[in-house]
Amino acid sequence: MKNNFFYILVFVLGTLATYGQEAKQIKVQSDRTIKDQNRFPGATILAKVDKQVYMMHEGIEIWCDQAIHYGEDKFVKALGNVKMKQGDTITMTSKYAEYNGNTQFAYARDDVFMETPSNTLRTDTLFFDRVRQQAYYRSGGTVKDSSNTLTSKIGRYFMDRKQYSFNTKVKIVNPENTVDSDRLDYYSENGHTYLYGPSTVKGKESTLYCERGFYDTKAKTGYAIKNARIDYDKRTVFGDSIFYNSANQFASATNNIRVLDTANNSVITGHYAEVFKERDSVFITKRALAATLQEKDSIYIHSDTLMVTGKPEHRIMNGFYDVRIYKSNMSGKSDSINVDQVTGYTKMIGSPIIWAQRNQMTGDTIKIISDTKTDKLDSLVVYQNAFLAQEDTLKAGYNQVKGQSLYGLFKDNEIYQVDIDKNTETIFYQRESEGDLKLIGINKVLSSSIRLLLNDREIEDVYYYQNVDGVLYREIDLPENARELSGFHWRGEERINSKADLFRGETPPKLTKIKGIPLPKDEADFFDEETVKRLEENKTEGSRLLEQELKDAELKETNEQLDSIPIQQPNKEELSTDAKKTPKKTAQVDLDLMRTAKQRDSVTVTTLQYPEEKVKDSIKIK
Repeated sequence: MKNNFFYILVFVLGTLATYGQEAKQIKVQSDRTIKDQNRFPGATILAKVDKQVYMMHEGIEIWCDQAIHYGEDKFVKALGNVKMKQGDTITMTSKYAEYNGNTQFAYARDDVFMETPSNTLRTDTLFFDRVRQQAYYRSGGTVKDSSNTLTSKIGRYFMDRKQYSFNTKVKIVNPENTVDSDRLDYYSENGHTYLYGPSTVKGKESTLYCERGFYDTKAKTGYAIKNARIDYDKRTVFGDSIFYNSANQFASATNNIRVLDTANNSVITGHYAEVFKERDSVFITKRALAATLQEKDSIYIHSDTLMVTGKPEHRIMNGFYDVRIYKSNMSGKSDSINVDQVTGYTKMIGSPIIWAQRNQMTGDTIKIISDTKTDKLDSLVVYQNAFLAQEDTLKAGYNQVKGQSLYGLFKDNEIYQVDIDKNTETIFYQRESEGDLKLIGINKVLSSSIRLLLNDREIEDVYYYQNVDGVLYREIDLPENARELSGFHWRGEERINSKADLFRGETPPKLTKIKGIPLPKDEADFFDEETVKRLEENKTEGSRLLEQELKDAELKETNEQLDSIPIQQPNKEELSTDAKKTPKKTAQVDLDLMRTAKQRDSVTVTTLQYPEEKVKDSIKIK
């Protein structure tokens, strides 16, 4: 008995629920009401005389000049100055519209204008599903809010979350920049934009490119990942992620960074960088490395931190903390470095050391001078406590030269002459020039200045000037502790012999975990199977909606391609991706033939006119 009562209760409740879901009739108010069962069986023709036709159904209001109302089917076709309003959330105007009370689905076309509290939409054809509270267009549309104008071929508006999803030829324009994308989601309430597929944010002085990103159109800040890059005047920054602030022209990049400088034919790499466009400066750290091409031979500079400042025509680079230099015929180290690319001066400060050929040069400060026209090494200067050392040919000891300052000259990037001034001291291992290079003795000389001439990376001649005082010692007569000048320190084990040596002894930096931007939510197609079934089960004769192709094959194809974009970087000219093929053009409504008369005795109503149709439907009302 209890079970029977349970089944009866379920049946009654189910019946009540079904009855409660049945759509109510569309309420109608009209100056003129006519029936023409021959032309429109089951329909009532409504027409404006003084006031527009007015209809209302479960929270939606409709105004128009003329209408064809199918009361039993709860379906209406509205013509002329159509206006639909859903509470205070949506107001839509058009020249033609349909509304089905059973499906709660609206279809508008020809000069459609939709307005929400935060934005407006203009399009040719619009579909509005009240059940899911979504609007959709696929024949091109323009959305405007307080600061942005957005255009796209395909658009979908989710009213519950105030979100637009745009596809194909998407563009956002505002006074500060222009955004182009294959696909983006835009939240009208806060101006947040999520970019998917090849996208650019182009400002007055820079262009940001990415294949997935976020941009706040109100704050003018963005975050880009997947092949992210930002182009400035003659400078391009690549990174795994890039933060961008167009308001103050600031950008920061994280992980696997490259900064290309076409003005000076150089590239800087690292794992964190900051770019200040207004100051023309780049700050880069975490395994920072700068490479500049000089006479088909790059010079590499590595340090904890690198900073490049100045206009393209006058770049200055500064390196800080454990600076290391490598070139095929020269290398060096120092605490800091300053490189002026206009003057060709490179200044090394803080325990600087240079290795050139077999020579080790040290001092308080070292300046390297390059020819700005040829980029070849021209000369170098060592200031204060200058020291030049070279390992003896047979490694019995070290040839050493010490003085106040040192001047070196280069030819074809090879040092060929060295001058040392003021209170010079030398120790040379003097050997026979031929045969087994037998050691003749160890020569210790004091003088005012010295000139060394080098040939084929070896000291060939030594010239002493003024106040020369020297002794040639036999090897056995000169103790080990006297074979080094005061302050001498051989640092051959530190010598940088390859590009890889620039990072010798360093622990690779721990890279920051990049916060990803998820793919868009996997939404059902606007015309999914359930919606199409709902529309077809409640179709009404004369409805133009179901003459449309209701499949979203093009949109589905676009979404499926979002995560299969080639990694290859585009050229600047290729930053905007060609749009995909447009859908088949729908018929345009010709409402110019529609006439409305105010005469009481005769009102003429002309229904939709399509260029493709051979027969024009017209109704004569008397």
